[in-house]
Amino acid sequence: MSRPAGPVPGATGQPRVPAGLLEKLLAAVRPEFRADELAFGLDDPVFGGDRCRAGGCGRAVQARGLCHAHYARWHDNGQPDLDHYMATAGPVNPDRAGSRERQVHLGKLGRQLKLEMQYALQCRRDHSQGKTHPGTARRAVAVLAASGAVSILDLSEAEWAAKLPRRGDHARALLTSARREVEDLREGGCRWDTEYPRDLWRLRALGVPGQQAAIRFGQIPQPWLKALAKRWARWRVAAGGRSDAVYQGIRAITRFGQFLAASKIPVQGLGQVDRDLIERYLAVLQHELAGRADHPKYIGSLNAFFDAIRRHGWDDTLPATAAIYPEDYPRARPQRLPRAVAEQVMAQIEDPANLALWDNPAYQLVTLILIRCGLRITDAIRLPFGCLVSDSNGAPYLRYLNHKMNREALVPVDEQLVQLIRDQQARVQDDYPAGQTVLFPQAQANRDGRKPMHGGAYRRALYSWLARCDIRDERGNPAHITPHQWRHTLGTALINRDVPQHVVQKILDHDSALMTALYARLSDKTVREHWEKARKVGATGQPVQISPDGPLGDAAWAKHHLSRATQALPNGYCQLPLVKTCPHANSCLTCPMFVTTAEFLPQHHAQRQATLQLITAAEAAGHARAAEMNKQVAANLDKIITALQAAGDEPEAAADAS
Repeated sequence: MSRPAGPVPGATGQPRVPAGLLEKLLAAVRPEFRADELAFGLDDPVFGGDRCRAGGCGRAVQARGLCHAHYARWHDNGQPDLDHYMATAGPVNPDRAGSRERQVHLGKLGRQLKLEMQYALQCRRDHSQGKTHPGTARRAVAVLAASGAVSILDLSEAEWAAKLPRRGDHARALLTSARREVEDLREGGCRWDTEYPRDLWRLRALGVPGQQAAIRFGQIPQPWLKALAKRWARWRVAAGGRSDAVYQGIRAITRFGQFLAASKIPVQGLGQVDRDLIERYLAVLQHELAGRADHPKYIGSLNAFFDAIRRHGWDDTLPATAAIYPEDYPRARPQRLPRAVAEQVMAQIEDPANLALWDNPAYQLVTLILIRCGLRITDAIRLPFGCLVSDSNGAPYLRYLNHKMNREALVPVDEQLVQLIRDQQARVQDDYPAGQTVLFPQAQANRDGRKPMHGGAYRRALYSWLARCDIRDERGNPAHITPHQWRHTLGTALINRDVPQHVVQKILDHDSALMTALYARLSDKTVREHWEKARKVGATGQPVQISPDGPLGDAAWAKHHLSRATQALPNGYCQLPLVKTCPHANSCLTCPMFVTTAEFLPQHHAQRQATLQLITAAEAAGHARAAEMNKQVAANLDKIITALQAAGDEPEAAADAS
């Protein structure tokens, strides 16, 4: 990979370098990077690249799948059909391999800068964060050579960035990261005292948990606001906050700072942030973010920022009028019911022929876990490598971290899913024999396999798979599905299968029964089926039948629910419309609007016994009219009890037969 360099010269006559850094560099830089000229192969995971697709070339791709020379020839020939050109074009110059395209020359650098750049390139290879073209490294080396600096630490990040002023310049980013790597080596690692002054914090390097690797303060225009934002962010991290929450907070402060910078009234300090200014900012947020889910997040983060400043005394100039009230938040959007995927669509998704169309078994397994276990996408893609556990009876469970609740949880799995997970574990072991951390490693820029799959990568693969399978909804349109909908689908299916709510709450690891109750609101189908199957009899014991498929079915269902809530009787329900007044007084058992079910049998038996006693007493007293009325009630009770008991015997007979 490299060509040997001459011996490292001694310190005599050389400019002074940071104490101890030279020894650390000499110990850290490996022999393959200790060279004046570094040459990288096309198969290098960081500095390599694709090969030219023109037959027999072998050079690195420059554009359109062609090396620089083949691309120039193709362009000069009028850009003919690219596939035909690649198949017919031979090597541009068989006597010249063009290997210098993948070389980086460090000979022009002083010994300190050379070691530092060698160390930076070595770190880039080890971290494998992404591709780096050797041409980018050559440009960075040229800037270092022209600077006259002895060490990359002689200039600040901002001063190095000023030498490559174009934002997005890869060489500029390489210089910035190189300086940080060297500074971390000098300080013994990424530390708060070196990271805090920077405008970009590497939260992941600081050991902060969460998906967000870094946060940026550079877009906050006001130095006083940036200083407070940094203090707030550091305090939240120290209090155990995740990087995602800290990132969201800094986004909110950045937006507020940009609003202040654009304001016609200049704001020179926190003392000018009063209620009037906040109201103007709230109006701008309403105009720009109305209806979006992150609208209240921006308001809440700013409120938390002000609260922390007051609580910790970071700046006493914040006016008491700089307050945000509950009424300042946008009205909560109507609570949406869970968006379960239609059965017709689920049948297509779970079709083995369609599942076989996944071109990546890891993506297929993620899909099955989402469908069968109801995990959130973040929890699924971050499953640990050893995610399978068994109870004392040998039953398998999936162990995962519920990131939303910040706790571990278990969900039962079937044997087929267990086998698929073990197959995935075997693939990960083959790819990363040195050690495994996650079940679904990120496919690229993941040298040690510790970085999990990204949610965006799975979503893109999901949408591509849905298109390949031509999944259609009930109207024949291409189905649009989000990963979270499978969680809703599982919750709804469990409720509709009569699984108790507390069991569904446990399976989905809901923090509150109210969350699970949302799925129960979709269980009207199940409750309706029970209602349709229930034996309903009237006052004379005759069955009350309403066709569930008829035009009155839905209306009767709604009326049934309403009657249970508002017209419940001690021994049944009244079917009289609510707008009417009952002309009878305690005469339900002779009323045509009365309906009852088997759940009231104990009351009917008790009332029958009492009615028979009344009949006996009335006949003994010579009250013929009272005896006659009660005999009609008793006769109806006999019919009701007989009909309801007969209905109750039918399921038992069916159970015995099975």
